[in-house]
Amino acid sequence: MNAANPNLNANAQPPLPRLALRDATVRWAATGTPALAGVTLQVHSGECVAVLGGNGAGKTTLLRALQGHQILHAGQRQVGPPPAESPGGLAMVFQQPFVLRVSALSNLRVALWLAGVRGSAGAQRAQAALQRMGLGAQARQSAPTLSGGQRQRLALARAWAIGADVLLLDEPTASLDPSAKRELEALIAQLNAEGTTVIFSTHNLGQAKRLARRVLYLEAGQLQMDCSVERFFTGTLPSGAQAFVRGEGF
Repeated sequence: MNAANPNLNANAQPPLPRLALRDATVRWAATGTPALAGVTLQVHSGECVAVLGGNGAGKTTLLRALQGHQILHAGQRQVGPPPAESPGGLAMVFQQPFVLRVSALSNLRVALWLAGVRGSAGAQRAQAALQRMGLGAQARQSAPTLSGGQRQRLALARAWAIGADVLLLDEPTASLDPSAKRELEALIAQLNAEGTTVIFSTHNLGQAKRLARRVLYLEAGQLQMDCSVERFFTGTLPSGAQAFVRGEGF
């Protein structure tokens, strides 16, 4: 702030959220019951947000709604501008990432080709992405033969290669062994530290504490809490959230 004129920036507009939902509602086709019920939230660039809740709470549906691939039966999804230094884009990584039946390198080359990055530029970018995610030695390996942790890293490499500034991760370490979990958590933390917005669902409360600075807690499709990690784990919680933290909400 300018010391000579403390009101110089008084009229400055707050930054637009990178993603937002307003009264977002999604209903299950078979029953009509809500998978999301009137959810309103904002996520700003650079945040790291953990989405918590028991099975069936709506975590994956929320991520897909933020991604834009989930049809909303009511409400709105809004997308703000990416950071100025980023080409911008959203990438969603599922618990079992989809990979093509070709090499790890070719998986990235295809993604870059679809993004318009081709020829030598695409080859260099693909190699750099594999190196960035610790998969340089697996470049020529068939992607379906990679371990679970390596496939997760390949999915992250694909997102990094195309310049995605927002990562939506659905239970990214649920099926991994402890070593692979630590490696993937370290990569996620590094990407977030470099400015990538990260929104991830998890049942792992320790992971939420280690990675996130904010918690979205869902019950039966309703956003029950939107607060800092510190408040969620040290403050007074609704009864459902208390049960979840005790391990009774799975």
